[in-house]
Amino acid sequence: MTLNLGTILQASAQSRPDHPAIRLDDRTLSYAELDRAARGVATSLRARGVEPGAKVALMIPNLPEFTIAYFGILYAGCAVVPLNVLLSAPEVTYHLRDSESSLLVAHPLFEEPARKGAAEASVPVVSAGADGPESLASLAAAEAASALHPTHPDDTAVILYTSGTTGQPKGAELTHANLLVNCSLVVPRLLPIDADQVALATLPLFHSFGQTCIQNATLSVGGTFTLLPRFTPEHALEIMQRDRVTLFAGVPTMYFAILNHEGSHQYDLSSLRFCMTGGAPMPVEVMRAFESKHGVQILEGFGLSETSPVASFNTMDRPRKAGSIGYPVWGVEMCIVDENDRPLADGEHGEICIRGHNIMKGYWKRPDATAEAMRGGWFHSGDIGYRDEDGCYWIVDRKKDMIIRGGFNVYPREIEEVLYGHEAIIEAAVLGVPHERHGEEVKAVVALAPGRTLDAEALIAYCKERLAAYKYPRIVEFVDSLPKGPTGKILKRELR
Repeated sequence: MTLNLGTILQASAQSRPDHPAIRLDDRTLSYAELDRAARGVATSLRARGVEPGAKVALMIPNLPEFTIAYFGILYAGCAVVPLNVLLSAPEVTYHLRDSESSLLVAHPLFEEPARKGAAEASVPVVSAGADGPESLASLAAAEAASALHPTHPDDTAVILYTSGTTGQPKGAELTHANLLVNCSLVVPRLLPIDADQVALATLPLFHSFGQTCIQNATLSVGGTFTLLPRFTPEHALEIMQRDRVTLFAGVPTMYFAILNHEGSHQYDLSSLRFCMTGGAPMPVEVMRAFESKHGVQILEGFGLSETSPVASFNTMDRPRKAGSIGYPVWGVEMCIVDENDRPLADGEHGEICIRGHNIMKGYWKRPDATAEAMRGGWFHSGDIGYRDEDGCYWIVDRKKDMIIRGGFNVYPREIEEVLYGHEAIIEAAVLGVPHERHGEEVKAVVALAPGRTLDAEALIAYCKERLAAYKYPRIVEFVDSLPKGPTGKILKRELR
């Protein structure tokens, strides 16, 4: 049996060739144009010696070039490795080496860290913005591939990198079946999306939420998504009004920004039919205020990169429970277990575990991490929650140390490694502190070596050079020493 995620674009291009697939301000790509460009990329990859099954990395913001490259890679039978555009050069090097990517397609806006990191990894770079022989435009203009490469349901389609609480980021291998079912069966069952849909794509497409729930789900039904590369509440409101957006999906900080934007009442949002949120807990007060102001319901769900991502959701056909993560989606099971993986009764708090068609193939080249996460055939999310008597799930805590800043997961261990690399620092701990706009802000608590001096601005600049923009600490506190337990472990609970 063959199955390729690219069939969602191919099918819509056949049924609605002239319908707009993507909009970016005044620029529009029809389904026929998008499909043609993807086929050109597929031909070019093969001509460059990139064989089926190879990994091709993308470092592109929310622009049509992301989708062109994404589906061109799939059409060629290769696997897409979407990278956060905010990665530093050393981080780019790590991701390219770890994924064994054969090529990096990068936008000129991020050319310096992309090319520097790729050069260190000995990976060639194709520009996603400039013209010339080494450009995505040149690749897309090649002769159109006549057919999609025949991949199998369990072949890897996308590798999404997700950090663990310890160690370097791991690549979650998502198969063609994982992603095709999640975008073409699960999402349309949650929301009555159809070919008339106009979705606002401001969630990063390199992230699983925007990729599956906006890009792929919209293309699977033949709808249109309109791009906003850099979110601001004013631009989001302008596009919603201009393009008559029917679906908005965002993290809670986006809803907070729109709700509190001065002059938001001047925009006509009457076309909005439904809103989705995830990526971080949505404050119930923000949800209710937004719904009251704009007359549209917000549905909250839950998922991870490892779950394609949708695992549970509040749906329009069941009573919504504000503040919950809803019910397991079609074809997916969830349960709550204790520290020994024993099932717990309704109302008891434990780890949320998931199994079903949405679960990743495994962590790329990490068999031990895969076995640990998939104990007993269930994916262990690391999130603590409970199930109520109606079968609805609630999250009460997250992975112990993880910070969620503006919808992005930030893992303290990665930042602490950078801090410990500074010659003046002898002890360091990173934690999240409440922040009105971002949900949480990254704070570093450090102790300096005897006789050394360092100010907060210098330390922040040091981290900024070595970490993605959403990761580096904005708040620094200097202490004589950090609190420790009997084994010498730093006690973050006391710092909190």
